[in-house]
Amino acid sequence: MTDDINKVAISWYPGHMAKAKNEIIDKVKIMDIVYVLLDARIPYSSMNPMIDEILKNKKKIYIMTKADMADFSVTLKWEKYFREHDIPSIVVDSISGLNIKKIESYSRELLQDKFQKEAARGMKKRPIRAMIVGIPNVGKSTLINKLVNKKATVVGNKPGVTKAQQWIRLNENLELLDTPGVLWPKFEDRTVGIHLALTGAIRDEILPKEDLVFYLLRYLNDYYPDNLVNKYQITLDGKFNPIEYVMAFYKKYNIKNEDYDRIYDMILNDFKNGRIGRISLDRV
Repeated sequence: MTDDINKVAISWYPGHMAKAKNEIIDKVKIMDIVYVLLDARIPYSSMNPMIDEILKNKKKIYIMTKADMADFSVTLKWEKYFREHDIPSIVVDSISGLNIKKIESYSRELLQDKFQKEAARGMKKRPIRAMIVGIPNVGKSTLINKLVNKKATVVGNKPGVTKAQQWIRLNENLELLDTPGVLWPKFEDRTVGIHLALTGAIRDEILPKEDLVFYLLRYLNDYYPDNLVNKYQITLDGKFNPIEYVMAFYKKYNIKNEDYDRIYDMILNDFKNGRIGRISLDRV
C-alpha cells in the first residue's frame, strides 16, 4: 500500500446516480421533511455533501442506521455532536426495531408549526410527506420494511439495489418517497472513499483490496486490538505491520498457493458482516 493513500481523490459516479439526483431535486419541493440516512459506522463519510446542498433549508432528520454494527460508545458521541449543533438526528436499528417508532413522532414535532398554520387556513389534516435519501447500501430498504412491518421494497447487501423512486404509504399519518442511493462524483478525502468501500457503499474494485485491508488492519490495531486478536488469534511481536499480519494469517490458516486475494476477501467480508465485532470507522 502506498504512503499517499489519503492524498488521491476517488471518482465513482454511475450514470443512474445523476438521474436520481435530478429526480430528488424535482420532488423535494413538495416534501414536508427529508430523512437523510447515515451509516452509524461512518456518519461523516456517509454524509453526502451534494444532498445537503440540494436540501438546504428543508426540514430533515439524520437517521443513523445499522446501529447494531457500530461501536455503541462512538455512536453516543455522534449523538451528542448532532445535539450540540442543533441537528435533528436519531439512531435506529432496523433489525431490532430500536427507535423506529420515534421517527414519525419526531417528524410531527418538527413540523408542528407548519401543520398548525395549515389548520388555521382551514386545510384538512393530511399525512406527512417524507423523502428518504442516502448513499447506496445505507439500509433504506430495510428501514422501510421495518416501518411498514412487511416487505415493501427489495433489500440487498450491495450498492444500487433501489433503481427508481417509489411512493410508500406507511399509514394514514405518513407517506414516504423512497429514492435510489446517491453518491457524489468525487471523494476529495480518500479516507472517505475507503470507508465507503469497506462498508459496501461502493464496490471493492474501486480501490485495490490490499489498500483496503491494510487500512482496516491498521485501524483495528489502533482502536480495536482486542477484536482483532479475538477474531483471528494472531499476535505480532514488536510494532504492528499489516504486511506481516497478512503473512501470519497466510501461515496460520494454511492458505494455498499464496492466494492473498482470498485472505483479503475473508477479512473484508468478516468486517462487512460484523464478524469482527461492533466497529465505528468515523470518530467525532
